[in-house]
Amino acid sequence: MAYINNTDIQTRVGATAFVQLADDDGDNIADVGVVDEIRLAAEAEVNSYLAARYQIPIDVSAHSELSDMLKSITLDMAEFRLRLRRPPIADDVRKKYAQTIEWLTRIAAGVINLPAATPVAANSATGTVAITTGDKRILSHDELSGY
Repeated sequence: MAYINNTDIQTRVGATAFVQLADDDGDNIADVGVVDEIRLAAEAEVNSYLAARYQIPIDVSAHSELSDMLKSITLDMAEFRLRLRRPPIADDVRKKYAQTIEWLTRIAAGVINLPAATPVAANSATGTVAITTGDKRILSHDELSGY
């Protein structure tokens, strides 16, 4: 499930910049393969962070409230990657990218959660985590070593 499409990227950067940044063969038309690669890489980068906690890709049909947010952060990634092809990169683009990475890092670390109305499916590949409750251990390994 895609968070963005190629038209979203074109809208974000503008038609003229889109062609300038993605036209490798000089025909004044953005190369679809270039834009596809940028889009897929941006989505993969977003998912690489989200996968630490959530089943990916996030099902935006089940969590429509996350659709615009995931679109925005994925576009931040895609725009940075696209502009990286033809430097220099504007400071505001770099700043958005850095803020997006910071936010995704905090999501992956469990410091913040995705703002979903219902719980987002956890990543089952991360395995089961054991939690213990009760009093602290009374006898330690050292205390039992003589027996």
